[in-house]
Amino acid sequence: MKRLRLQNQRLAFCVWALALGGVILAVARRAEAEATPERLQVDLPYQAERSDPVTHEVDFSVVVTPPEHCQVLKIWLPLPPSDVAQEVFQSSFSAFPDHVDLKIAQEPVYGNRFAYFEFHQPRGAQIIRHRFKAKVWELRWKLNPQQVAAIEQWPSAFEPYLNPHPVAEEEAFRATLQQFTQNGGAASLGLFEAMNWIDHNLTYDHAAASLQADAQHAFTQRRGHCSDYHSLCATMGRALGYPTRVTYGLSLFPKNSPSHCKMEAFLPPYGWVSFDLSETQKLLKTIASHTTLSEEEKVELIEAARQRLKQGFRENSWLLVTRGTDYELAPKASQPVRVVRTIYAEADGVPLPEPDPANPQQREFAWMTVHKYTADKEFSLPFKDLATLTPEKQSQEFRK
Repeated sequence: MKRLRLQNQRLAFCVWALALGGVILAVARRAEAEATPERLQVDLPYQAERSDPVTHEVDFSVVVTPPEHCQVLKIWLPLPPSDVAQEVFQSSFSAFPDHVDLKIAQEPVYGNRFAYFEFHQPRGAQIIRHRFKAKVWELRWKLNPQQVAAIEQWPSAFEPYLNPHPVAEEEAFRATLQQFTQNGGAASLGLFEAMNWIDHNLTYDHAAASLQADAQHAFTQRRGHCSDYHSLCATMGRALGYPTRVTYGLSLFPKNSPSHCKMEAFLPPYGWVSFDLSETQKLLKTIASHTTLSEEEKVELIEAARQRLKQGFRENSWLLVTRGTDYELAPKASQPVRVVRTIYAEADGVPLPEPDPANPQQREFAWMTVHKYTADKEFSLPFKDLATLTPEKQSQEFRK
């Protein structure tokens, strides 16, 4: 009898524990459901882990040469924002040789801010100089695709981030997308399949780049540079049901072209997550062709680079400047812009052509940037320094 009572007590305890566990699970799920609307905010701050801040002193100028007899030269210089990933301060502007007053304006769709300069009857080149400091953190989201939530109805504020850039080859594009979703699985897996497809099918090529984040160009030509890679991935992400955006910024170290873009996708509960497909692809090729690494080391580093990409990563040597595509400038230009890389300029209402100083085949430029960066400490370049992929292996061999 005593043994029976003991068994009954144990059974009752198990039932109570299961019931309590169910209540706790229900409460947790209800809390998660109640928190979801709060995290479905288009202006949700980055939810990444911040580390290793670097303060960069930036001296950025642009030299613009209007055509002969130009009556009105207009220049829009985008201003990097301050947020949880970067703090911009001590900003100052100057113009030479003609002095003009600047106007600060913000476009309403993505919140991009611009310093606007208007020169009347300019004679010869005009120089705009922007000096400032920027404290930039490294960001890591540590994203797990299995934990990304599927959203049936996005709030209306996400609409600008859900309209895919048109691709003329609709049938081929749909067939490609079907490859990403045919196996089912977590809601976000299709986006990472799209990243894999782009890595295997696109070739980095400045000479064959659109300079305009053109998904159509990337899909048909299978060539381009960072904006083509990220525009195509953003378009695929939108077609798969996730808000995405192309983000342009400055690489804060010496290079021919200071501009570089990334892609961000809004993946609940992680919010906006940054991905860099083109730099990761170039890094993978560098590893694969390395002459002193063993095959085992190459496999390890390539896997580490791919994992870093898919988990969401942004380095402390890149400064975000603009977000989004296809918007009206502020003040308005003669037409909407696709993207703004470093500046946008018009002479008598006609856009001046975009330069690409990293393209060895280009010889003529309507304008050119001049830039210098000074950091308060040494920092690594994660897409060049192999040691950043294996922190426990800091040997000089990995840094070659």
